[in-house]
Amino acid sequence: MMPANTKVSHALCAGCGAALSYYLLFPLFRSGHIAISALLLLIFAPVAALCFIRVLASCPFPFAANCRLRTLRILRTLPALLAAFAAGLALGTSAGAGVSVAPAFGIPADTVTGISGVLLDDPRLVSGGSAMTTLSLRMVSGAGGVRASAAGEMTVFFREGDAERLREFGRGAEVFAEGRLQSRDGSFGGGHVFSADSLHVTAAAPPVDRFRTNLRLGLTERFARYSDGDAAWGGLALALLLGIRDNLDSGLTALYRSAGISYILALSGMHLAVIIALVSFLLKKPLGLRPAAIAGALIIIAYCFIVGPLPSLYRSALMYILGVLAVLGMLKRESLSILSMAFLIQLVLTPQAGGSLSFILSYLAMVGILVLGKSLNGIFKGMIPPFLLGPFALSLGAFIGTAGVVAMVFGDLRPAGIFAGLVVAPLTTVFMVGSMIWLGIDVILPGLSPLLAWPLSMLYRLMEETARLASFLPGLKANPYLVVLFSLLVAALLIWLDFRLRARRNRLEPFA
Repeated sequence: MMPANTKVSHALCAGCGAALSYYLLFPLFRSGHIAISALLLLIFAPVAALCFIRVLASCPFPFAANCRLRTLRILRTLPALLAAFAAGLALGTSAGAGVSVAPAFGIPADTVTGISGVLLDDPRLVSGGSAMTTLSLRMVSGAGGVRASAAGEMTVFFREGDAERLREFGRGAEVFAEGRLQSRDGSFGGGHVFSADSLHVTAAAPPVDRFRTNLRLGLTERFARYSDGDAAWGGLALALLLGIRDNLDSGLTALYRSAGISYILALSGMHLAVIIALVSFLLKKPLGLRPAAIAGALIIIAYCFIVGPLPSLYRSALMYILGVLAVLGMLKRESLSILSMAFLIQLVLTPQAGGSLSFILSYLAMVGILVLGKSLNGIFKGMIPPFLLGPFALSLGAFIGTAGVVAMVFGDLRPAGIFAGLVVAPLTTVFMVGSMIWLGIDVILPGLSPLLAWPLSMLYRLMEETARLASFLPGLKANPYLVVLFSLLVAALLIWLDFRLRARRNRLEPFA
């Protein structure tokens, strides 16, 4: 059996190959900067190197007996790593090819006046009050009553007055809208958006989607009672538990962004960890570890279905399910290996999501946490109390891992978020648990739920004021490419320092 670190290397090589192909090589091919022959050559180059090294390792050269055992071991291991890297390149290319660049209308785009299709996600309120959703196209209509079959996905903006009807029918409903088609630049692959002036629901969603929509509407109505005025914690609870941000106070969102902790509002591993911890607490003792882990995986799958396709949430769910397989003895319990496998699976199943900002930031943050967070823990071990060092290392690791992308997208960095998150994240955990308890009480004993609403409101105000204080600290503006270079240098320095300190401790331990 191979050692655990070798398996981690294989998964990492495959993940790195897929990321390189998906985010760099295939976009260069699609934009015409490299030919298909060059793309295939880049993919098969590791295979050629693999064959050469394999032959080199198996040949009985005269100097082989004098080689160090470690060198021979590397020569025997390297072909498998190259094979994993080549497989990742091919997988990333395949996923890139699965990303639709632009819808196929069947008629000239400038003549499109109406579209018909199925809602792929839940409508979200955006600035100005309009509702945004994604439509899987079935048909388009043009001037003079011309109709044609269409294919692909398109972002559609509906009027504020249609938002309530969209929420009522929900994901899976078939709609027809009249309006105007507009070009969109700067997105992953470019494309179009459609601004709708009218909405016609032509077919209801399937029964399962209707059940999901009604459940979400029922939960929204319960929390909506506390989404306005001085006790506006209900909108935050909806955002943290279900990813519904329509009732979230826009002022709070702006404060979290200025404080550098807007990631707390996006459903991800932290939020899923709270739910998993609650499930484990309730099921572990009566069922045992393995049955509780399996039951937890089923609950997480059901939860993801209710919440919807959020890339950062799906990443966390995949890692949890893979972790369950590790508990069952089917995989090694190696966090980096599980993260790499989750990346590969999610990229294959949802190639379109790979270009979303939340997908990219989610994986970069986890790489920073697992790699740099571990290094920071090793470097500052014994210098900072453990109860502070752990959260600080995770927060700083995630900040370094995502700094380059954040600088490119938002134009500045908010280092205050490293420290603000140390306060707000634990408060958010308590707030989420309290919100779930409140929901249970409101369902069973609605007359008692107002008693818990007051402490939740106090928690909400405390988090808001913490974010307000952190938002006073100015952001840092810098060239994004310099930020990327500096982040890589800092990461390399941290890893090297941790390696040297661990080696020094290992040398000193026998004499302790």
